[in-house]
Parts: sequence; structure tokens; C-alpha cells
Amino acid sequence: MFVRSLQDIEATDHFVEWGSGTSHRLLTERDGMGFTVCHTVVRAGTVSLLEYRNHLEACYCIAGHGEVEDMQGKVFPINKGDIYVLDQHDRHFLRGGKDEDLILVSIFNPPLKGTERHNLNDPSGSAY
Repeated sequence: MFVRSLQDIEATDHFVEWGSGTSHRLLTERDGMGFTVCHTVVRAGTVSLLEYRNHLEACYCIAGHGEVEDMQGKVFPINKGDIYVLDQHDRHFLRGGKDEDLILVSIFNPPLKGTERHNLNDPSGSAY
């Protein structure tokens, strides 16, 4: 058994500024659990084109609001208590709220190493 805090992670390379927010990678591949758990903040007013080619992701909103848009243009508002699931390595736009950050618990399978970073300057979207 072990316990970690957000503050513990901030002192490591598993605290990642990903371009439109931050990610505390609380549980990673080296922990041997078979999945990753992150505390993810998506800053208000940001838009990111993302795709996880090597991971499936589920995100549970614990605070704030924002939205996810699929590549067919369907927009899904995300609010506290909602989960969105990228079960097909879905390329998507992730948006923070207009005036409030979107705060998520993100689960990845297979697990992240913990130091991955997005490249939001890639016109085809950030992928890892």
C-alpha cells in the first residue's frame, strides 16, 4: 500500500504542464497497477486538439466545466459528475470552460510512463 498527494507529485517529473493546463500523474506504469490515474486541469478558455494513439482514456469531471468535441463536430458539454470516454483512440477537441477551469480525474490504459507531454503546435493534434 502507498499514499501520494498532489504536493508529492509536484516535486517530481510526473507533474506536467501540458500546454492548456496541468497533469499530476498520481499512478503510472512503474507502480505496476496496469493503468494510470491523473489529476488534470484544463485551463479556462483553452482549446486543444488531442489524440491518444497508444492509450484509452476515461475522464471524470470533479469540478468546473468544459466540453469535448468529436471529429464529426458533435459537442459534449462536460460538468461536475460527468464522465467522457475515449474508447476508440478518439481524436477530439478538449475545451476548458469560458470562465472556469475543467478539473478531471483521467484514467489511462495501458498506463503512462508519467512524463509524456503534448505538442499543441502540431496542426494534426497532439498524440502519444
